[in-house]
Amino acid sequence: MTKTYSLPSLPYKYSDLQPHISEKTMTLHHTKNHQAYVNGANAALEKLEKARKGELQIDTRAVLRDFSFNVDGHILHSFFWPNMAPPGKGGGKPGGKLSDKIDKDFGGFDKLRTQFTDAAKTVEGAGWALMLYDAETDQLVLTQVEKQNNMHLAQMPVILGIDLWEHAWVHDYLTDRPKYIEAWWNVVNWSDADSRLAKVVH
Repeated sequence: MTKTYSLPSLPYKYSDLQPHISEKTMTLHHTKNHQAYVNGANAALEKLEKARKGELQIDTRAVLRDFSFNVDGHILHSFFWPNMAPPGKGGGKPGGKLSDKIDKDFGGFDKLRTQFTDAAKTVEGAGWALMLYDAETDQLVLTQVEKQNNMHLAQMPVILGIDLWEHAWVHDYLTDRPKYIEAWWNVVNWSDADSRLAKVVH
């Protein structure tokens, strides 16, 4: 039997990111949306396995597209949850090596925040804004991910990311995505981002 994916636990309670992200949003986002990606990825794996055994005829292209969409959704959300922390523990400005790297690569935190915010605001439709580490050029880079398929083509570790699908903010901010983005900065877990950078920069 093919190994399967599972929903990770959150490192805090559903209510802990309030008032910036509500308990309702966090509960639905984790137990419904993220769980759906896990279920979708596992269902695709099962179909592929049965097809290999001759037990099922499938449209391989469609199943692989489903797998890509769902597994990338699962992986991105698995980064997203610890990338946030309750007010008082999250927000503010980064420290440590991450702060130094941001200063070097972006010219300071304020410039990173402005450009990252613009990236998040201008994602077409649903998707993500991500800060990645590019080992080839030894620098932090920003990218937009529309939807979430084929996220792994770049092969760059995710250091920081914000979910811009409506399920991440519409219950709290209705049609005001920029307001959600501004609120999100108050719960960014810079310690988590710093530890991610430390794992890939030597």
